[in-house]
Amino acid sequence: MIKLIQTTALASAMILSAGAALAEYPEKPIEVIVGYSAGGGTDVMARTTMPFIEKYLGNGASIVVKNMPGASGQIGVTKAATSAPDGYTLGTFNLPGMMARTIDRKADYSADSFTYLANVVNDPNVIVTSKSTGLDTLEKLLAKAKEEPGAVTVGMSSLGGDDHFALIKLQNQTKTEFTIVPFKGSAPARTAVMGGHVMMGIFNVSEVAKFEGELNILGVAQAERSEFAPDVPTFKEQGIDLINGSMRGVIAPKGLPKDVEEKLINAFKQAAKDPEFIKAMNATANPVEMVTGDDFKALTSELYDLAKGVWETTPWK
Repeated sequence: MIKLIQTTALASAMILSAGAALAEYPEKPIEVIVGYSAGGGTDVMARTTMPFIEKYLGNGASIVVKNMPGASGQIGVTKAATSAPDGYTLGTFNLPGMMARTIDRKADYSADSFTYLANVVNDPNVIVTSKSTGLDTLEKLLAKAKEEPGAVTVGMSSLGGDDHFALIKLQNQTKTEFTIVPFKGSAPARTAVMGGHVMMGIFNVSEVAKFEGELNILGVAQAERSEFAPDVPTFKEQGIDLINGSMRGVIAPKGLPKDVEEKLINAFKQAAKDPEFIKAMNATANPVEMVTGDDFKALTSELYDLAKGVWETTPWK
């Protein structure tokens, strides 16, 4: 009888201890590493989303966004992958770009290096040109590219990412040739286009929606027109079957404690239903597509296969 009481007491203590551990997280500030420059699409997604994750984590949660640009996002995501799996270091995660980094170079992470929390955004590509070029329609741009192969310079955030894959698809379908000028993130690439330093840019709709007065937006790479650029025709409307974009989410290192993982995922799920979150994301032209946990991991596998297929047929290095 005494042994039974002791066992019951021990079990109760363990349950209470587990509940206390769950309730205590987070006990200190959480750092979210962004592998790109401030002002780009990934940075905007993180800075817009994290106040709502703080809200739903509760317990006085504090989240700090840290930019760590370089190597097409590889530096930042590697830091996140190799940090302690305690819930206090998270990282942004771009698809297909982060999986492409494991194909085109040596990477210190793989698809199995992460705890998958949530994909937040699915952001279609757009093609833009500088106002100074006079290339204010897709037809004019393609005519220029065909007349002078390689003469049209293209600014983009990196090689082996969604911007680059969109260009490859465009070149293959239109039999054109462009010259790529990669930057360390979309913000400096966009500045280069607006300044006339490159003739054309490939970005995501969230990265250019507020700059319609300074850029020619020639097409959007999704099946239907974007609510964030309703006057811009799709490429399909213009006779080109081009659908492409960037998915942006948040990961943690592999081995995250299950209670912490569940609490973080639940915070993302609650944010997705918050009208104020949707309003904030709409204000930054970020199309929300929340995919969490195992579904996010499966999505990563699918886009890895896409990146590998492109690499095998059209290597970008």
